[in-house]
Amino acid sequence: MKSEQITLDVSGMTCAACATRIEKGLSNLPGVGNANVNFAMETASIEYLPLEISLPDIITKVKQLGYSASDGKDPDYIENMRKHEIRRMKTRFIASALLSLPLIWTMASHFSLFSFIWVPEIFMNGWFQFALATPVQFIVGYPFYIGTFKALRNKGADMNVLVALGTSAAYFYSLFLTIKATVNGHLHVDLYFETSAVLITLIILGKLFEVQAKGKTSAAIKTLMGLQAKTALIFRDGKEQNIPIEDVIVGDIVIVKPGEKIPVDGKIVEGASSVDESMLTGESIPIEKRVGDNVIGACLNRLGFLKIKATRVGKDTALAQIIRIVEQAQGSKAPIQRIADKISGVFVPIVIGIAFITFLVWFLFLAPGLFASALEKAIAVLVIACPCALGLATPTSILAGSGRAAELGVLFKGGEHLESTHKVNSIILDKTGTLTRGEPVLTDILPEGIDEINFLKLIGSAEKNSEHPLAEAITKGASEKGIETIGPEEFESIPGHGICAVVQGRSVLVGTERLLTRFNVSLDEKISKTMSDLEERGKTVMLMAIDNTYSGMVAVADTLKESSKEAVSRIREMGIEVFMITGDNRRTAQAIAHEAGIEHVLAEVLPEGKADEVKKLQDAGRIVAMVGDGINDAPALATADIGIGLGTGTDVAIETADITLMRGDLNSIVDAIVMSQKTMTNIKQNLFWALAYNSLGIPIAAMGFLAPWLAGAAMAMSSVSVVLNALRLQRVRI
Repeated sequence: MKSEQITLDVSGMTCAACATRIEKGLSNLPGVGNANVNFAMETASIEYLPLEISLPDIITKVKQLGYSASDGKDPDYIENMRKHEIRRMKTRFIASALLSLPLIWTMASHFSLFSFIWVPEIFMNGWFQFALATPVQFIVGYPFYIGTFKALRNKGADMNVLVALGTSAAYFYSLFLTIKATVNGHLHVDLYFETSAVLITLIILGKLFEVQAKGKTSAAIKTLMGLQAKTALIFRDGKEQNIPIEDVIVGDIVIVKPGEKIPVDGKIVEGASSVDESMLTGESIPIEKRVGDNVIGACLNRLGFLKIKATRVGKDTALAQIIRIVEQAQGSKAPIQRIADKISGVFVPIVIGIAFITFLVWFLFLAPGLFASALEKAIAVLVIACPCALGLATPTSILAGSGRAAELGVLFKGGEHLESTHKVNSIILDKTGTLTRGEPVLTDILPEGIDEINFLKLIGSAEKNSEHPLAEAITKGASEKGIETIGPEEFESIPGHGICAVVQGRSVLVGTERLLTRFNVSLDEKISKTMSDLEERGKTVMLMAIDNTYSGMVAVADTLKESSKEAVSRIREMGIEVFMITGDNRRTAQAIAHEAGIEHVLAEVLPEGKADEVKKLQDAGRIVAMVGDGINDAPALATADIGIGLGTGTDVAIETADITLMRGDLNSIVDAIVMSQKTMTNIKQNLFWALAYNSLGIPIAAMGFLAPWLAGAAMAMSSVSVVLNALRLQRVRI
């Protein structure tokens, strides 16, 4: 039975314990294989069997647990919910702050530092304080009680339980003292209404900051979505029509004018232009495109008028796939997050126990009989211990780190890959198409007894009808030098040797040494030595004879990409060993590796043997990353600890890889490793401070050195500080 994957938008979570409770609730449903709830992203990724459970049943379960859920089809759902939440929190905060202000005024007058402050007599009246604190406790603080009820109903405990317990204890104890004072005829007693009111005010302020900051962490997705064109001008039914992008179908002819965004992925059928692909690949130099070339949707047509045949639309476009990959990475959990999840799952019950013990120790031993003093210490423990910062520590860093990596042209397909990449100590680079351009280029022109222009014209014309890649390199090389070639009058291909042609009445031979020997063309030792020198450097040499007389040679090679040598150097500087793998003979492989600065060469490896070479390095204790771009690289990419596919390569390689480099530039490997390092450092910083905060804060509160209102402020700021620290990743410069 085939399972399906669905991502729900979830709202109403207040801390990591909420996410854990939803995960447990969904995982217990029959037909649900796996549930992963991301507190920072406010999403739930669920794997389920459609024949056993329906999507509405899953959504219903989320709602039964006390939260809201949507099927994720509305792209603006979470954003709209966040805006609504921010408006609601602002209103609650302003109301709570205004009502709490007189209570804070009264509280401040009790400190010797502020004893000079005048306080209106009415402010000291217990019933006046009760009138101010009650709406804060039960109207502004209503969501905490609802959250507590839902948590306890589902046999869980979260931040709401801590807040409701702490503030209710202060509120109801103050109410008890007010009633007692009234009965006894006392006008002024020490009350704690300000403790509950100020706590609620500060917690709401902290949550407001948190929601606003969390919204910023998803900026990468918003930016990517904003790149897409909203409409497309197409030629359909014999006329031009401007239609929404969603209505474009495969095969439509799309018209793109200069300065416009290309709406969909497609192939140019008419026109030529330079296309700016920087928004997707990071490559700043516009790329020249002509008929037959592929273009990517959302890129900018700079100069020319283009007609494009749509080949990919909607969710199949490169941009849509990139967005999907980034969303998967941001929604996934890094293994390190399991630590935080386990702690959050048992944290609240432990804290309640510590608060109860704190109360008993103070009431029975440290301040015998002083109920108010003991209660104050217990409230401080409850409030300081909120696990929000712990729950936010990992997902916010993953969110910001993967988003920034996407802006740099590096797509991580999951949080686990973002966590693991920095551990790599060996990288295997495929040669053809990865280190090299992937197509032969004319590198050397050595005419003899004829000038270079006529030499290139004759050899280029002779090869014009050949479909061999080496022939294409020669004709392209001649064309790039401005030499116009013509078709041969006669042409014969001799497999394994070369070609025999007649150009402008002259007999032309182009090919191997054996071909010229076969036609009785004499060659001396000097020619053989030159050939040997070029071949030692990994080049393929072709000799040319005109009218049975040797007339020179050309060399063709699959040259290194401009960035390869620099990238290899940067990788080695990081202490990572670099290997090159290829099916080429060892001599050619060694020449390319030497040029690139690579010491370790795995040559003459068959496609099916690449995965075995990866396995050998793994068996030797190495953590291996494989970088490739072809179909034959897919098994090795899947076998490696980290598979890295080039965005310029085949779809199979990209799908198999854990990381996709959109630029096809090997410097992006360094970018990926650096982003992994910085993200993991950021996560560890967050976890350390979140754990240190609670480890230090709880005993300090238990010892009586932390007033409840100060504990509330510290708790709120801890969550905000974690999110702000994660946001630093969005400004990383590499």
